[in-house]
Amino acid sequence: MRQYVIHPLVVGANETDQGIMTYLKGYGKRIWIPSYVFYLEGAPEKILVDTGLEQFMVPRGVQEEYGIQVQEFEDALGSFDLKPEDIDIIIHTHLHNDHCENDYKCTNARVYVQKAEYEFFLNPHPLDHRYFPDLLEDVEVVQVEGDQEIVEGVQVLLTPGHTVGGQSVVVNTSRGKAVITGFCCNEQNFPASGPVVPSGVHINAIDAYESARRVREVADILLPLHDLSLGRRRNIPE
Repeated sequence: MRQYVIHPLVVGANETDQGIMTYLKGYGKRIWIPSYVFYLEGAPEKILVDTGLEQFMVPRGVQEEYGIQVQEFEDALGSFDLKPEDIDIIIHTHLHNDHCENDYKCTNARVYVQKAEYEFFLNPHPLDHRYFPDLLEDVEVVQVEGDQEIVEGVQVLLTPGHTVGGQSVVVNTSRGKAVITGFCCNEQNFPASGPVVPSGVHINAIDAYESARRVREVADILLPLHDLSLGRRRNIPE
């Protein structure tokens, strides 16, 4: 089985409330959450998970305080000698705008997304204002349904709740299965003991809980989608 190294690239950050990550827990605690692109190195194809934000403002001092480097999308790829047009595959955890704003720059990429997520994205409910259908107008979208292998060593798991068609990405590494969660969360969603905590923002709280429980069971290495600690790591596994 092919093995990969995962490179978390920070392409945006914003300040929010911990309760946005953890349902009914942590309200009132202000936190910074990064927007990530994950570059999966190890295949003939150049593979990204999500493409993050195109425009963002990060106040001076935030990067130093939290030990992260926030870069423009092109600069982040350039640190691995890549250009947007080099990307062959984009796998989307979900289609909120902070996960797909740079897709259009990757002119040669196939974009993999759950069918349920893509259909909701094209006709979103007014309750969820973070979908912008024009973001994928000029890309090749490949719709998948349920759990599926994308390429050797990279699989998606349907993990709804935060959105109707979120998918977590299971990546084979030298130290087992690394799972990039398909829903917005940080390390506080996965306490060392006791039950998981579903995403604070969700379409369905029970589905969100079951999805978090599922990925914790599957993962040898768990990568919560907005956890700050990932931005301090250049290679996973190290």
